[in-house]
Amino acid sequence: MIALAPDVVAMLAAAALAAGFVDSIAGGGGLITVPVLMLAGATPEQALATNKVQASFGAATAAASYARSGLVDLRQQGWLALIAFGAGAAGAVLVTALPTEALRIVLPVILLGIAAFFALRPGLDDTDRARRMTPALFALAVVPAIGFYDGLIGPGAGAFYMLSFVMLAGYGVLRATAHTKLVNLASNVGGLAAFAVTGQPLWLLGLIMGPAQMLGAALGSRIAVRKGARLIKPLLVVTSTALALRLLWQMA
Repeated sequence: MIALAPDVVAMLAAAALAAGFVDSIAGGGGLITVPVLMLAGATPEQALATNKVQASFGAATAAASYARSGLVDLRQQGWLALIAFGAGAAGAVLVTALPTEALRIVLPVILLGIAAFFALRPGLDDTDRARRMTPALFALAVVPAIGFYDGLIGPGAGAFYMLSFVMLAGYGVLRATAHTKLVNLASNVGGLAAFAVTGQPLWLLGLIMGPAQMLGAALGSRIAVRKGARLIKPLLVVTSTALALRLLWQMA
């Protein structure tokens, strides 16, 4: 049992606040919260599962905030969320049955590629472009693939959703960010549902961090709506690069 001393609670809340802010704009909040959960005494498996508990609060808050701003219609995107939920649950169920080491090795390279794309690609702004994939194909091929990855491994799922909405669905950067939060929330909750069956989440820690996540997400999404691509792009580059470097350091 992890002792919830005042300093531990304060550390968890501060980490969740910062993570909620960052995650609502560019993803990558787990870079902050997973190490802090382990510092608090959680095992790596418990930290990953508990992170999904508290991150769900922030993702739901960000999705609702973007919806209120008119950037995403939650009812129209509900079917994407259902697909992502099922895929996330499937990935979490199979986490011990599938070999993931090869994917973990190439993941830093993919994340650095995403960072380079958003840093160097000219003309990326909040303007929508022609889609390269029909909505049905996007829903049936791209969303379940990333959702499954989110449940199976997790890190970088937000960046993968974001890149897909920009490159394949034709969304501008801000609109892509808004739509990413809804499907990321769904695959996150799907993975959490599967982890809950195995008893991995530390619910009390996740619930302690939840309100701070909500506050950070509310602040971040409001600022993102005002600043758009000018803020989202550089923060996405930073978080994707930081996540890639952290994964490389873990493999060293």
